Amino acid sequence: MDRHETDRYSDRYETDRYGTDWRGSAACRGMDPDLFFPIGNSTGFAVLVQIDEAKEVCRTCPVARQCLRWAMDAGAVDGIWGGTTEEERRAVRRRGALGRPGPETTAA
Repeated sequence: MDRHETDRYSDRYETDRYGTDWRGSAACRGMDPDLFFPIGNSTGFAVLVQIDEAKEVCRTCPVARQCLRWAMDAGAVDGIWGGTTEEERRAVRRRGALGRPGPETTAA
């Protein structure tokens, strides 16, 4: 799903279960959306820097969890959503569900 398809799909998810449009509270609101849609080799230096910059915005976002939930519900979505890349979201799906600890969060 590319950026324009995502825009059309997201219109169906304007409100959360409390009737609130979480997108209105997003830290990225009003920013250049291109920051969140890196183009190029995912291991290239410039792309990795761009991903880190986008994730930095997400780390300050009060609705990052809702954003991530939207991306997980939507399926294969390009870009950075809820502080995750598409590859990271695929890994979460393979583990089974959000909130289930992965290897990086398991206590030793």
